[in-house]
Amino acid sequence: MNAVEAVRARTDFSPELGLVLGSGLGPLADEIDTVAEIPYGEVPGFPVSTAPGHEGKLILGRLAGRPVVAYKGRVHFYEGYPMEQVVFPVRVGFFLGARRFVVTSAAGGLNPNFQAGDFMLHLDFINAMGANPLRGPNDTRLGPRFPVTFDAYDPEYLEVARRVARAQDVRLREGVYLAISGPSYASRSELRVYRYGMYADAIGMSTVPEVIALRHLGARVLGMSTITDMALADSAHHADEQEVIRVAQERSPVFRRLVTGIVAELP
Repeated sequence: MNAVEAVRARTDFSPELGLVLGSGLGPLADEIDTVAEIPYGEVPGFPVSTAPGHEGKLILGRLAGRPVVAYKGRVHFYEGYPMEQVVFPVRVGFFLGARRFVVTSAAGGLNPNFQAGDFMLHLDFINAMGANPLRGPNDTRLGPRFPVTFDAYDPEYLEVARRVARAQDVRLREGVYLAISGPSYASRSELRVYRYGMYADAIGMSTVPEVIALRHLGARVLGMSTITDMALADSAHHADEQEVIRVAQERSPVFRRLVTGIVAELP
């Protein structure tokens, strides 16, 4: 893989854990004891992020004493990239050595018991994007033709996240994350179907493709979101892009501390 060779030409650092940093969590990359920092555009085959708040850099170094590869920004299906490019970065991280991944995002709250600013631990996912990153000929070097996605989020990692959240006195919601393709937000009728027909607790436009690709590879995965707004069908208000970014940034210090604590304890 040319991308792996290009990164290894810059550094022989070998990560054991990957961090996909969603909206508002990019500053966590600044807390990494950096060994190498590589713009996505300098890695062959890497898609370049165009989404607001996603800088687009690959960071290799140590966080909480653990060797990590962090993605300071991600690309999304709605940006026009095919699914195989959306998941290309995490596949590169896997072949660089990472076998554990923490995938984060901003999300809208579908569960009326949530509120903007909460954090949600992903228990499961629903792929409502209309596409799958494994569609097409299967490369057996990446995994089996028909991977099982039961327990996509590692049960042991879920317990670590709960324990760290309790220790930090952080309220950690739990639920099902549903992914849509975007970039338009869901309609009222769609929100009703997602909540009351599919029982989803949060909605976003990322995460699920990476999780599917990582489970195909056999990596262990933890998923977490900042609930940046409430996506309630009967609400008179719907947050816009700027409000989502603002809430993500405001809650970023607490989320960074939580993720760092989890990274330190993941087996």
